[in-house]
Formats: sequence, structure tokens, C-alpha cells
Amino acid sequence: MPKIFNFTRFSIHDLIVTAGPTAAIIIFICAAAFWLTDPTPPSTVRISTGQQNSAYEQFAKRYAVDLARHHIKAELVPSEGSEQNLRRLGDAASNIDIGFVQSGSTAQRDAERNGLISLGSLFTEPIWLFYREDKDITQLTQLKGLKINVGPDGTGVPQLFKKLLAVNGVEPGDLQLGALENTPSTVELLAGNIDGMVFSSAPDELLIQMLLQTPGIKLFDFTQAEAYTRRFPFLTHVVLPQGIVDLGRDLPPKDYQLIAPTATLVARAGMHPALVDLFVQSASKIHGDAGWFHKQGEFPNANFTEIPVAPAATRFYENGPSFLQHYLPFWLSNFMERMWVVIVALGALFIPLSRIVPPLYVWKVRSRVYRWYGQLRAVEQAIEEVPPANREEVYASLLGRLGEIEEKVNQISIPLSFAEELYGLRSHINFVRQRILGLQAARRGDPGVAGQAPVQGNPA
Repeated sequence: MPKIFNFTRFSIHDLIVTAGPTAAIIIFICAAAFWLTDPTPPSTVRISTGQQNSAYEQFAKRYAVDLARHHIKAELVPSEGSEQNLRRLGDAASNIDIGFVQSGSTAQRDAERNGLISLGSLFTEPIWLFYREDKDITQLTQLKGLKINVGPDGTGVPQLFKKLLAVNGVEPGDLQLGALENTPSTVELLAGNIDGMVFSSAPDELLIQMLLQTPGIKLFDFTQAEAYTRRFPFLTHVVLPQGIVDLGRDLPPKDYQLIAPTATLVARAGMHPALVDLFVQSASKIHGDAGWFHKQGEFPNANFTEIPVAPAATRFYENGPSFLQHYLPFWLSNFMERMWVVIVALGALFIPLSRIVPPLYVWKVRSRVYRWYGQLRAVEQAIEEVPPANREEVYASLLGRLGEIEEKVNQISIPLSFAEELYGLRSHINFVRQRILGLQAARRGDPGVAGQAPVQGNPA
């Protein structure tokens, strides 16, 4: 049975030999394309956040949770704020991949030189100036001589607030500027040790909710908000509606005009495209709801940033998720989108290759039979070239050679569909043998054998 099986099975060996080079070429192309397109994102990303309990820190935690769903670990690195995040992103040694940066913190030329890209604007973070109620402040010029905390340099607020003072003709030396973080600054404000504090944050921050409801603390009303936005294009004019904090107690008791830079998500230009897609999708889920200063779906977007927006982020904000992302898991849709050129090219390559491999397979199987025709032809030529004196000896030798060929041919294993070629070869071997036997008989004068005409053609 094993021997019969060898004669009847499909020739896997021949198929591998003929299709192997083609498969090797396809595998090489796929491997090269995989290496060049790098469709698999890194498993870890480092996010530069903000101060403890800040909106930046809280949002970063939500990004970490969303990224974990796709098996990507987010390492949260605390910072003083926007300015420090920007410095870290510009320093390759910091190993920071992405961070929150306030609009107006840098210029487009500097961002391009440092290799930074924006993944979009996330939310407005107004300038909040809280001061003690005993100080009646309606203009920034009235801050002269007061103690105002503007936070550490890394937050970006000191630089922005100094710009606001400058357009009001107030020099930094005209008042005492503190550099405490938000929490200790709040303690100092409530204790009466400072007259006011300035910081920039989304209204979700608990500190803002508390200060808006604290007796004796007032919020500065930027009545010239529209003028500020004309002077500083990265600022927007937003309104804190009356009663938004507590409708029952009517807090705040009136509409407050505020000016607001925008929090943006900034990354290095070399960030993996798959991570860009993930962050943009996460941003859409985290920041897409309605807030105090914007309608549902207004954020995130590609506006309000001086840093060049990544093309992938722009496409997402304009067209939404891709077709594949609607129906496939992220890892599979990302792989298909990154490798689609290769997939199409392989499809185009497979069509001609699929027509080449079958004939090669047939040729390979038949060659195991046909190569013996060379040996058979050599025997026939030897018959013609035998000197008369040596014919008897040579004929016997050639018959032995035919026997060896026939024995080896009988050991050939080919599929049944090619059995015709095998039996044809055996018939031709017998044809040559009969011819030699006829010549021997004629030489010996045996009319019985010599008179038998050799079979012509292929007996099979």
C-alpha cells in the first residue's frame, strides 16, 4: 500500500519546487512592505500631562484608559503645564511622545523647526482671574501694586498674562507676580496673603468649581474680551453663562466675558501614524460632548492652533473615521489601511503568477520522465556507430544498459494523471530493445527473429 500510495498521491514535492520561488518572492515583498510601512504601533507611549489635579492630568488619565483597550500602555509624566510640555516635546532626550500645549505658546516657525505636529484643538481653557472681594477690579490696570499669583513658568500662564498686561500698559514690575502652583496659591488667596490668582484651565477642574462658589472671592469679567481676541488671534471670546454653576443659587449671578486660549494635543512629527489615529479617535470620544463654552461636536477640531496639524488628524475631523474603522477592529483596519497598496500589488502579481505555476508544475513532473529519453537516444545512436567487428559485444552491452534504464524508470513515482508519459517511455525502451534483438538475430542468421519487424511508434 505505501508503494501504491507513492504512485497515486499528488506530488507535493514538485509543487513546492515549482511554486517555491514564487512564494519566496511574495513573502519577501510582504516582509519588505511590512518593514517599510511599519503597521504595528509601539506598545508604550509617554504623555506629558500637567499639575496635580489639573484638567490636563484628568484628561490624560482618560486617554490612558482608552489606549489600554487597544493594548497600548500610556505612561503619564506630570509637569508644570503647557510650557514645560512644549520644552519636553522639543527635547528628544526627554522621551516624551505627546503632551497638552496651550495655543499661543509657540510660533508656527518654531514648531516646524522642532518637528512638532498638532493632533487638534481639544477644548477652550479660559483665563481665570480670581480676586478678593474687597478689591474692586474692573480693568487690568487696577492690578498695579497688588499681589497676583500667575503660577510657575512651565504653565504658560505667566507669559500669556504678561502679554495681556503689556497691551494695557502695565509692566510686570508694577505688581507682585507669584509663582505658586494652583493648590497652594488657592490656600494663600483664601488666607488673604495674596490679592488674586490667575490660571488657565477647562471649567471641569474642581478648583474652578470651588472658587466660583466661595464667598468673598470674585471672578474678573473681561468686558473687553472681543478686543483681546482681535489683538491675539490664538484667543477666543467665551461667555460663562449666568447660573451655569448652580441654577438654584443663581451662580454666577451674571454672564461673565472671558478670553480663552485652546488646549491642543501636540506630538512629535515622527509619531507612529497608528498612534495618531488612536489619539484622534480618543479625543473625539473624550472631548466631543457639549461643555460650558461649546456645543456638542464642536471639539476636537483642527482650528485654533499655530502648530501644523497632522494630515491624518485633518482627514478625521473633515470626514470622520475611515470606512474600515467602522466595521473592523482597530488593529485590523489599521493594518489594511497601511498595507492596502501592497495587497493590491500582490493581487495584480498573483494573476500572472497563477498562470505560470501550473505549467511549471507539469513541466517539473514530466521532466522526471523526459530526461530518460536522452539516455534512450544515446543508446540508439550507439547502435548506428557500432563497428561490424564489435557488434555482438556492443549489442549485449546496450541491452544491459537498457535494462538498467528500465529498472530506474520503474522506480519513478509520478501522479496517475501523468502515467501516460511513464508508460510511453517504457514502450519506447522496449522498442529499442526489440530493435537490438532484431539486429543480433540478423547477425547470427536467425530468420525467425530477424524477420520480426520492430514495433513502430509508441505502443502505448
